[in-house]
Amino acid sequence: MTIYIHLVRHAQGFHNLSAANHQLPDPDLTPLGEQQCATLRDAFPHHKSITYLVASPMRRTIYTCLLSFAPAAASGVKVIALPEVQEVSNLPCDTGSDPARLQSEFGPGGQVDLSLVKEGWNDKSVDTKWAPEMDRLDARAKAARVWLRELARNGVQESGGKGHVHIALVTHGGFLHFLTDDFDGLNAEMGTGWVNTELRTYQFVDPEGNDGEARLKETGDSWRRRRGSAVGLTETEQMEIRVALQSRLKEEFGGV
Repeated sequence: MTIYIHLVRHAQGFHNLSAANHQLPDPDLTPLGEQQCATLRDAFPHHKSITYLVASPMRRTIYTCLLSFAPAAASGVKVIALPEVQEVSNLPCDTGSDPARLQSEFGPGGQVDLSLVKEGWNDKSVDTKWAPEMDRLDARAKAARVWLRELARNGVQESGGKGHVHIALVTHGGFLHFLTDDFDGLNAEMGTGWVNTELRTYQFVDPEGNDGEARLKETGDSWRRRRGSAVGLTETEQMEIRVALQSRLKEEFGGV
């Protein structure tokens, strides 16, 4: 059995339209963003094989997941809201809504499982694990990967080892670099190298669980689809980008 993790950056939100809109709290998708979801929905080839849907508890990521993977959601696959994959910064647009609001919008008995979203998940102050600091971002990226691997292994057990496990995860452009530990293509101005509703597919380096970091590797098909024969960054080049990103976090968001 093979485990596939389909990673997606959310569709365009109103905060993507201008720097001024970064002050919008937990913004909605734009009409173009909704169209981007429809395009991804029509292009994605594995709707019938989706085992789990997962999303950051931000409203734009939840709606992107519901719209882009509508066939799976309509068949009864709930979206699991996972706080560990929320966005990096502490700007209003990257700070989630209180659990009570999310419950009222997506509600018990609906298509979203909010059981992991607790009070304080949207507190990004300096003394919390959600603060925009490199060590904490690395820690929650690792926690998210380990959680995803356990979820995938649960899917393997439930299927009796037959077929494949497909997990679709919708998260944020900045956090995707930490989740994949790949900073190739990162644009300092945009804060990411992923475009809205971009899809890349990954597998675990060690799906059995012996790798404590639960590292991900992009599939060959996914890499060739977006990069052709290009060669990825060296370890030294990746580290140079991380150092530059650390300086940016410290300067813009108070991280260290």
